[in-house]
This record gives sequence, C-alpha cells and structure tokens, in this order.
Amino acid sequence: MVRCWKHSEEARYTEKAHEGPQFPQKIFWVVLSALLFLVTFALGLMGHHWLYGPKSQSLQIVRITAPDEAGILFNQSAIMDQQNGLVTFFITSPANESTAVLYDVKHGLICYKPVDRNICLLRTMDQSDYDNVNALLYEPTHESWFQLSGNDTQRRTEFLGVLAVSQVNVSSLEEPVQGLCQDRPVHWAQRADGPGKQRLVYFCIDICFPSNICVSVCFYYLPE
Repeated sequence: MVRCWKHSEEARYTEKAHEGPQFPQKIFWVVLSALLFLVTFALGLMGHHWLYGPKSQSLQIVRITAPDEAGILFNQSAIMDQQNGLVTFFITSPANESTAVLYDVKHGLICYKPVDRNICLLRTMDQSDYDNVNALLYEPTHESWFQLSGNDTQRRTEFLGVLAVSQVNVSSLEEPVQGLCQDRPVHWAQRADGPGKQRLVYFCIDICFPSNICVSVCFYYLPE
C-alpha cells in the first residue's frame, strides 16, 4: 500500500510539472497577439493619415468663367497644390475637351498640353507668371468659383515660338511635367514678338486668373 501511494504521488507531481509552464506560455501568446494588433492598428492609422491627410488637404479646386476675345464665355478650372507649388489649369473647349497648363512654381516652369496636338510645350516662368500664380496659390480665399466680367478684365497676348529641334528628354524633367506629358514629345518654347506675315499661329490658349487678368498664349514654329 505504501508503494502504491508513493507511485500516485509521484504521478501527481509529474502532471503538475507538465502543467506548470503552460500558464505563462499562454500569457506570452496573448500579450504577443495584443502587441501585434496594436502595431497593425497604428500602422494603419499612419498610412491613412499619409494618404488622405495633409496631401489631400493641400489641394483646392477653383472654377473660373471668363469671356474670350469674342465675348464668348469659356470655363476653366484650376487645381492648386500649395504644398508642392503647383497650379494646373484645365481649359474646356466648346467640344468639351480640355487643354492642360501646368505652372510649376518650385522649378520655374510652365508646361502646355493642348488637346488637339500630340505635343507638350515648355517654357520658363517670368515675373508676371510668378505674380499671377502666387496670388492664386497663397492669397487666402474662400471662394471656389469666379465669374470674370469682360469690361473689367485686363487682357494681353503672348506669342511663343517653338523650334522643332528643341525636343526635350522627358526623363530629365521633374515629376509634375513627366506625369503630364509622359506620352508626348516635349519641346522648348520661347517668347517672340510675333509670328510675322510668313508664319502661321497654330493654336492659342486663354488663361484667366481671379485677379481679372487673362492671357492669350499663341504658338507658332520659329524658322529652323
């Protein structure tokens, strides 16, 4: 009888020895799972903030209705990215097609993407361009729609000449221009006095700013 009792006691101690470490091990896995959940939740919040936080809040859309030189109203919209110093105009034609004009203040460039030409045209910004775009980007305004009057609007015409041999390597340009013109050849354009009688203007773009300033930009090929 004594031998049997000792055997049962040994068996009981052996079972407890096996059961003892399991309780801390369960706690370990529960704590580890909770930590993983918290880390995943925190990363999700950070990703949501990065995608939809300051980047989207820095974008603002302004719509402008203005008369062209013939007095016919046309619509355009401007997407302003204050954080990156970008303004992209979309000028809508009567056929409901849009020409895009990108002002890249950070790099001092203007890129024109006409709707009916398989080309992009690039030029450097001058002081008047900086003044107009900075007023749109950084002057506080709560309006999202402007209607300009023909009588109060100041208009000017700019002629830009394009050399066919001035093609730019798109991969050497900064991302905003690359994104706009990734499927088109890009050529430099430069200011000129006018096309002259022997040259034909092949398209013009009207760009209007909320400050009642409209610029007609006309392009033609320079002699090579």
